[in-house]
Amino acid sequence: MSTRHCAESLQRFAERLLSAAGMNAEMAQVVAEVLVEGDLLGHDTHGLALLAPYVREIRAGTMTASGAPDVLSDRGAALLWDGRRLPGPWLVRRGLETLEPRARQYGTATLVIRRSHHIACLAAYLSWATERGLMAVLASSDPAGASVAPHGGTRGVFTPNPIAAGIPTSDTPFMVDISASIVTNGLTARMDAAGTSYGHDCLLDAQGRPSRDPAVLSQDPPGTILPLGGLESGHKGYGLALLVEALTGGLAAHGRADPPDGWGATVFLSLYDPEAFGGLAGFTRQTDWLGDACRQNPPRPGAGPVRMPGDRGVARKREQLREGLVLHPAIVPQLEACGREYGVSFPG
Repeated sequence: MSTRHCAESLQRFAERLLSAAGMNAEMAQVVAEVLVEGDLLGHDTHGLALLAPYVREIRAGTMTASGAPDVLSDRGAALLWDGRRLPGPWLVRRGLETLEPRARQYGTATLVIRRSHHIACLAAYLSWATERGLMAVLASSDPAGASVAPHGGTRGVFTPNPIAAGIPTSDTPFMVDISASIVTNGLTARMDAAGTSYGHDCLLDAQGRPSRDPAVLSQDPPGTILPLGGLESGHKGYGLALLVEALTGGLAAHGRADPPDGWGATVFLSLYDPEAFGGLAGFTRQTDWLGDACRQNPPRPGAGPVRMPGDRGVARKREQLREGLVLHPAIVPQLEACGREYGVSFPG
């Protein structure tokens, strides 16, 4: 049986550990909340699995642990920040709070952040918007990483380039969180460490041969992750990766054309207020219809009921808040070791 942990205790542990490592108290609280939210939703490569790496980044001085972003441009409904390598979860949360009144005034408002640190699980931010009757679109790229090849190529150019959307309904929101690649760096690294392989060809080795072995990414020369759609339809993921690059590095005027400055992110964040368009009631009438039409759709043979994006994550969060949070087995030893280093006891 899997060990279950109190989500609130894990959040307090993460907050104390980040503070002990030198992070500003307010930032530590927000980062801890976002990481635990990722695990609650089931994204266990982008939840507390990131806590020990974040602590190492603070210790190395490659994550700024206090201060504020620099405002480089502000036109009301469009902003650009230099994140100064501050914690990504705190920057995104502060960005949401900054955009909300502007989105209600203008109908939509957009923030782009250059030089953010890593922003963790994109899905972890979406309910903040949907609970307020707003739609959110969030995308991220890491100019320092290049593990995904363009369709037809064999050399990494992109990161998995995730894009997410939080879409309000009158009940469970749609929470889309996808990448422009078939698989992610985090999952591939975990499988490589465990000595396991994928069940399908989602990678290329350095010679361009299809592979299921996650170790190809760490070989010299390295292999690559295939774009979404794989060998036959990877032009779709390739196009999505280019869109994310334009929304992030393009609008930020800072990205892959510049010297890399470490693990981090360029971020695109946009909020939309349905009341400025056809109204929230009209918006949710449409999204409710779509949810019903999809969930009631006859499933294909051998498959379970059709779900909307976010259904399983929301259900898992409710269950784990009630019964306790299950952490991936590889995470707990890392957290215990990191806690001992800073005199912070991992909760029993």
